[in-house]
Amino acid sequence: MFARFDATARRAVVRAGRLAGEYGRRTLDTDFLLLALAEAHAVDDVTADAVRSRISGPTDRELLATLGIDVDVLRPKLGDDPGGWRLRRSPLRPLRVTLTGPTTEFVLTAHARKAVEVALHHAHRGGTSVQQPHLVLGLLADRDNQSVRILHRLGADLRTLWSRQLPRAAA
Repeated sequence: MFARFDATARRAVVRAGRLAGEYGRRTLDTDFLLLALAEAHAVDDVTADAVRSRISGPTDRELLATLGIDVDVLRPKLGDDPGGWRLRRSPLRPLRVTLTGPTTEFVLTAHARKAVEVALHHAHRGGTSVQQPHLVLGLLADRDNQSVRILHRLGADLRTLWSRQLPRAAA
């Protein structure tokens, strides 16, 4: 599936997987996709810190910091390079999409899978590879996912976000 993603979109999905791992999660949900896109400044008027404050639970980063370990020093060794990661659909279970990295694997939740599929659809319609704006549109398309709930709590105007992403996705 990653073959249809540009480098920035691949990095965002891989970063979302790494973030899920930092929070001790085994699945990748839309909240981490939103956080990764916010870190990349792909979501207007939404900061990564604001999104991070809405995601519950201590991170592995915080737990490792108590031991004197700096994750930022380790990150280059841990596999943030998208080239070592794969996003694939299970041949035996077609509704299961998995993000697999050098040392870990995350199953996408139904909402995260839907966001990726909507992004693929928008990119295909526009004749382009999946880019970050397509991923944002994928998140916004499902009004019942965690990322939309976070955006609501942050006071974001979803219609405005949607309308700003459309021209970017078409470019």
